[in-house]
Amino acid sequence: MEQVSLTPVIVPKLGGVTSTKAVVVRWLKREGDPVQAGDPLVELETEKVSYELESPFSGVLVKILAGEAAEVPVGDPLCHINEHSRLPVNRKSRRSRQ
Repeated sequence: MEQVSLTPVIVPKLGGVTSTKAVVVRWLKREGDPVQAGDPLVELETEKVSYELESPFSGVLVKILAGEAAEVPVGDPLCHINEHSRLPVNRKSRRSRQ
């Protein structure tokens, strides 16, 4: 039997941005959706920047831990992904304003 591996996706610390938290603007995926590494998962906003956080792994979005409008500290989990692969990708974000 294959072991289930739940991996948290956390609010990252962005280079050059001193924010200690981010606000969940909207989820781009729903619980149960398959995700590929690099797929946009959630739109986050800090005091200075709004960006789409990409999935660091491929798998299935199992549980959303922070709903829309929630303030989440940097380093805290946003959701859990049941991984199909343990190979991480570069944790890029798409910034929409600075």
